[in-house]
This record gives sequence, C-alpha cells and structure tokens, in this order.
Amino acid sequence: MSTPQTTAAKVAVRAFDLIGSVLLLLIASPVILILWLAVRLSSPGPGFYLSARVGHGRRDFKALKFRTMVIDAVERLQAVLTDDPEARAHYERYAKLYDDPRVTPVGRVLRRTSLDELPQLWNVLRGDMSLVGPRPWLPSEPARYGAARSTVERVKPGLTGLWQVSGCSHLSFDERILLDVRYASGRTIRGDIALLFRTIWHLMRPGNNGAY
Repeated sequence: MSTPQTTAAKVAVRAFDLIGSVLLLLIASPVILILWLAVRLSSPGPGFYLSARVGHGRRDFKALKFRTMVIDAVERLQAVLTDDPEARAHYERYAKLYDDPRVTPVGRVLRRTSLDELPQLWNVLRGDMSLVGPRPWLPSEPARYGAARSTVERVKPGLTGLWQVSGCSHLSFDERILLDVRYASGRTIRGDIALLFRTIWHLMRPGNNGAY
C-alpha cells in the first residue's frame, strides 16, 4: 500500500510543475502555433481537441490536445468495433485501435512523435496534471483499475510517465495499470526528473512509435 505524499512533497512537485510548464510553454510556443495551423489546414475541424479525463481525487477535467482524428471519430469508432471483431478484441485489450482509420495524416505524425500531447503543458500550468505522472484516465477507464485505483489517483496524471517509456504502444491495459501503481507508490522529484530525460531519449531514438 502506498503512503500519501506529505505537504512538503506536494508543494515541491507543484513548484517543479509550474516552473517546468512555464519554461516549456515559452520555448514550445512557436512549434505549437505551427502545428495548430497544420492541423487546421489539413482536415476539417478545430486545431485543438478537449478530451474528457479523470484526474487526481477523481476530479474531471479537459485535457488539451492537438486534434489527430476526423471530427466524427466517436461515431466511426462504434462502427469499427461493430463491424470488425479483430479490431474490437484489440481495443478491449489495449484501449486503442491498431492502425486507427479515424486518424488523419497529420494526426499520424503527431501521434508517432507524441507532439499531440504538447498542448497539455497548459493543463500542467493549470494544475490539472503534472509533468510526470500516471496516464490520464478516460471517463470509462477508472473502474477497470479495481483496487489499484485508490493508489493511482493519489497523484495527478502526467504529461509523461513510467508507462510511456516502457513500451507503451505494446503494453496491455493491465500492464499499464501495474506501471501506474509502481509509479504512484514511489514518486520522488528525482525520479520525475529521470523520467523526463528518459522521455526525451525515447522520443529521439530511431524507430520510436510515439508515447500515447
């Protein structure tokens, strides 16, 4: 069973998140603008997408991402899962579709490089997320965590985290849960810094398939 973070630890994490998100937003703002334009001009729909998520303390929030799918992605998902049993089985195991037909060409590049997550620096600045933490939950996912939920939700979800640098695209949902519990049970600032550097290496290495 994990030990709740002390007040001093929470203050340190928040200071780390604030300083890091402000600096990264200043550095990345030209890139964010260029990518927003690329999304807007390449397919119908907005440049950003607000994704419903569940975070720390079971609080709902909207994660800001670049739009990587067609605007009727929800409706198309149901059609794919109904018509393709193999796709449905993959979705149930990994909570994502392999070679998702709903993803736009620009969206594929953004996902492969994990740049679709870049706008979530705003969520870190707001306090919805941390720079490092467990994977942010979709509204349908917390119940699947079972007894692990109480451990994982003690810390904020992260822009990156342990599962993203541990073969994220090839992990089953249950394997992701184990990594989230492992992270939440032993979080330290030193560990967060190490995971940030591991994330940079993971994204830069040849053959990277993205972190989400």
